[in-house]
Amino acid sequence: MLSVVLAESALELVPREIQKSPAVVSDSRRRGAAPSEILLDRSYHHSAMLRLKDAEKRGRPDLVHVTLLSVTGTPLYLDGNVALYVHTCSDQVVEISPRTRIPKSYVRFRGLMEKALRGEPGEGLVRAYSSSLRQLLRNVVVPSLVVGLSVQGRPTTLEAVAGEVAAARQPCVLIGGFPRGHFTGATLGLTDELERIDPRPLEAHVVASRLIYEVEKLQRANR
Repeated sequence: MLSVVLAESALELVPREIQKSPAVVSDSRRRGAAPSEILLDRSYHHSAMLRLKDAEKRGRPDLVHVTLLSVTGTPLYLDGNVALYVHTCSDQVVEISPRTRIPKSYVRFRGLMEKALRGEPGEGLVRAYSSSLRQLLRNVVVPSLVVGLSVQGRPTTLEAVAGEVAAARQPCVLIGGFPRGHFTGATLGLTDELERIDPRPLEAHVVASRLIYEVEKLQRANR
């Protein structure tokens, strides 16, 4: 079982400090929901987000959506061989149920995530709970190997990473779920290996889908 964690993901409800900002209030009225009940989204809340710490890493739920679609459409996932988690920048975890098909519509995805992050009963597709990344790894994933993928890591190839993953008993791969920037020191401290598969920062959905494909190729070769 390969565990894939989108770490420090840009997925969160609008934080308290900007809930009264005009951009947020306008968006919440348009959607008929309280400011505290909607996802932070740079497309609508850019002006308000300028006041937030680490704003450049936040407010991109669309990136999480595309990455989840990329993973959940793969044969490896559909065969039940991938455990998928989203760790958010606000230390919540969204756990994706096995073989769940994420809604392709962003509007439906947004509603699903908002409901989960508010702690409301869902459709059995996802569940959210408060957890640091350390707690997730220690109490839920319990990996034998944690590989972080980052441009700050040791240069290697994706094929080599897939080989490490395939050889491990309970591997876990951390992929940044944010648009720019780097993992925090706390996240880096949780990795056994920090590796760079390209000198350029690649988008999370590209990294995730290509990694899973390489693991699938190894599985087919070993049959």
